[in-house]
Amino acid sequence: MDENIVKKANYCLNCANKPCSQKGCPLSNDIPTFIKYVKEGNLQSAYETLSKTTVLGSICGRICPHKKQCEGSCIRGIKGEPVDIGGLESYVFDVALEKGYYNNIKKENTLKGKKVAVVGGGPAGLTCSSFLARKGAEVTIYEKYEKLGGILSHGIPEFRLDENILEKTINAILSLGINVEYNKQLGANLKLEDLKKGYDAVFLAFGANIPRKMMIEGENLEGVYGGNTLLETQNHPNYKEKSVAVIGGGNVAMDCARTIKRLGAKRVVVIYRRSEAEMPAEEKEIQDAKNEKIEFLFQNNITKILGDKKVEKIECIKTELLQKEGETRKVPVDIEGSNYIMDMDYVVMAVGSKVDSKVLETEGLQTSERKYLQIEENNQIKGTNVFAGGDLVGTTETVAWAASDGRKVATQIEKYLQNTIKK
Repeated sequence: MDENIVKKANYCLNCANKPCSQKGCPLSNDIPTFIKYVKEGNLQSAYETLSKTTVLGSICGRICPHKKQCEGSCIRGIKGEPVDIGGLESYVFDVALEKGYYNNIKKENTLKGKKVAVVGGGPAGLTCSSFLARKGAEVTIYEKYEKLGGILSHGIPEFRLDENILEKTINAILSLGINVEYNKQLGANLKLEDLKKGYDAVFLAFGANIPRKMMIEGENLEGVYGGNTLLETQNHPNYKEKSVAVIGGGNVAMDCARTIKRLGAKRVVVIYRRSEAEMPAEEKEIQDAKNEKIEFLFQNNITKILGDKKVEKIECIKTELLQKEGETRKVPVDIEGSNYIMDMDYVVMAVGSKVDSKVLETEGLQTSERKYLQIEENNQIKGTNVFAGGDLVGTTETVAWAASDGRKVATQIEKYLQNTIKK
């Protein structure tokens, strides 16, 4: 076994109260136990421990915001560096993929004879499909593209997530006997009513990838792009010798900025209205962006996009952070008179995403006050055999949280189907 991995594992204190698992991990992975097995050189047991709660270890171990999740709750991190939990997790799953440990996962017959349709092959859909297939259900994933992965395939650049690792992970999941129908999109060539009739349960997990707008002057000019759309379609303009502003502070903003810089942009500026400490992006991604000569303007906000038909300049304003009554985090407030103008060729809005309301309307689905799909506490759409989860219902936008939601929905679908069996 790799000596560096042994060293990282031995650094873990194997805390009895498991703050990394109970507070930090959206999937509640049993981190101390799997690391204990790594210390013992028993990688198969380490994998089996993790596989009880996750099927995306090779992915999450690489791209999760660990410092804000598991490693952020690590006791070692109080006075020094936390345990490299992500590195250990990805190592265990990489070995499992190489040696075929996933073939040893036992399938049950709890849901034998039951058919489940999963719409969307992203983190939530893949996870839900896996756990239902383990219970013996016949699962079919309906995917709008020619390959599975969702944001993993169509949102995260390959310099952050190796395509071969993703492909091996997906193949391991499909080896459970999961069927896939590609180029099937709800609201287009796939109808919810048909799925409801043809399956015992349906899981909607097609995410929320429509870029949000800031509703500012000039946002409809040529040269203004949505960050999620750019990453999903990879339909980039020619950035050579151009200046690009990326608005936002999350991982989508970092992925856009780094991708655009690598495609030849002369200048890439990330504009974020709060401080660096408050950026939701992973600390490592921010540092990597800085290392790639990407500029950051913290406590600044864009107010206008200027130009005749296309982007020529942007107007920004400086902000200060104030603690307002009833708010848990400081609120950015514009500093009057601090406006300034910058020359710019393109603007990328990476300020969040929303559900495709046209699809929901076409299929007669109701939305909540926050414009997400309306569901009951058990993730079920009232009065139907349809369930939903992930970004579609407003789950926190990280891969681990989406996967956690997928596993949760699998449990709810299992309960629902078992009740129908009893009846």
